[in-house]
Amino acid sequence: MFKHLREEIDGIMARDPAARSRIEVALCYPGLHALVIHRVAHWCWEQGWRLTGRFLSHIGRVATGIEIHPGATIGRRFFIDHGMGVVIGETAVIGDDVMLYHGVTLGGTSLNPGKRHPTLEDGVIVGAGAKVLGNITMGAGSRVGSNAVVVTDVAPGATVVGIPARVVVPRDKVDPSKFLPYGTPCGDIPDPVARALNGLLDQVQGLRRRVEELEAERGGLDGPAPRRPEPALAPALADAAGRDRVSDAAPTPC
Repeated sequence: MFKHLREEIDGIMARDPAARSRIEVALCYPGLHALVIHRVAHWCWEQGWRLTGRFLSHIGRVATGIEIHPGATIGRRFFIDHGMGVVIGETAVIGDDVMLYHGVTLGGTSLNPGKRHPTLEDGVIVGAGAKVLGNITMGAGSRVGSNAVVVTDVAPGATVVGIPARVVVPRDKVDPSKFLPYGTPCGDIPDPVARALNGLLDQVQGLRRRVEELEAERGGLDGPAPRRPEPALAPALADAAGRDRVSDAAPTPC
């Protein structure tokens, strides 16, 4: 249970620039404490000592604010940064070199006793507050942006954001060797809401031009048409259409 403890500490130091020494990590990192307690609780769970495993898991939750069910399977060099509020369900499977931030939930969406929690393959990063729900698979090297809600499988190496989460950076545009804090690349990220608003503004402008053309044709035949009051929404849409288009990139703090 403890033979890889040094490896776990080295993995934390490699991914957290705030870690200054192994002793500091061993004494002051609740993610490491929760992982050590889980290793013991998981061993008890596999031996059939279910109540003991659950009790140890509860102690870890009280001491660290991190709830890991003793039935969850966790690989090597697992790192929970900050840690508070993390929940990992019973049938979750986590590979090697996976990193979670605070507020992450690996939850189940079914009452069936079988596999109902997600599987995170090697090298996955899940940003703060993200929810990965159901019996889905996060492919190796994939990233989840902060506060995203993932309910479908994610391809290896892809980056997903939003509610529900959608791919914003495909696998072929991600450097697997580059670590991405909080699972979100710095720079411009396409915003699907902005795209939808821009499409709506394009349609409004096209409809206004067509209405003006029809009114001009009618005015040439029957004389000037009486001006009808515009609906209450029209000035707002016209004003929005006349201004700059909605940015298609959401700012991401680096």
